[in-house]
Amino acid sequence: MNPELLLSRIRVVLCRPSHPGNIGAAARAMKTMGLSRLYLVAPKQFPDPEADTRATGAVDLLQQATVTGTLSEALAGSRFAMALSARQRDLGPEIGQPRESVGRLLAEAEQGEVALVFGNETMGLSNEEIFHCQAAVTIPTNPDFSSLNLGAAVQVLCYECRMTAFSGKPPVASQGVTAFVAPAASHEEVEGLYAHLEAVMTETGFFNPEQPGRLLPKLRRLFGRSRLERDEVNILRGILASTQIKTGHGRKG
Repeated sequence: MNPELLLSRIRVVLCRPSHPGNIGAAARAMKTMGLSRLYLVAPKQFPDPEADTRATGAVDLLQQATVTGTLSEALAGSRFAMALSARQRDLGPEIGQPRESVGRLLAEAEQGEVALVFGNETMGLSNEEIFHCQAAVTIPTNPDFSSLNLGAAVQVLCYECRMTAFSGKPPVASQGVTAFVAPAASHEEVEGLYAHLEAVMTETGFFNPEQPGRLLPKLRRLFGRSRLERDEVNILRGILASTQIKTGHGRKG
């Protein structure tokens, strides 16, 4: 299925958010990852200028946000909901890791609307809210400092959604820059470089043809790994020629 269509079917639901700045940060996190459907359950302050400020370019998501009084209303019409939870709850859904859990979420999105559900900044999700969800996910933070900002948590899971939707290879903005591509060096050009390099090493006393050891094969392996371009060969040979001029041998090869 089209990745953009999959992402368009994901609702990001914030339950009882207490700080409008976190709502704006969540909207920005969503938009950077291609998600656009924001649901707010009983927000303490919304709309609010601070939410607009923190959204930074994603104010349109705030303007289009759906505000409901309960989580049940926010999930109406969806077929699958996944809750963010820091711990396993009694009788609650089993908690999974982000990558595997988001894979399940996207599989469900192929059939219809789905939701990622986040709790209040201080208390998280209540047990009753968890029971409205069919799955749960946790973000494996540092055990010694597990506090994660709501906007950051939304960013992590939205990123995983985007990566999964695009099979790990989402498109990247080119910023209008055309990559410079030089033709690869031919066999003859590369062999000419090796001959030139051997000549210079011999002239300077670095290489003894009578006792070659493994120097030449190692140099071939070194340059072979880099897949030399024609321009690169010319640069290297220019350096070698300059060395020959300085040592009085002139350019050879």
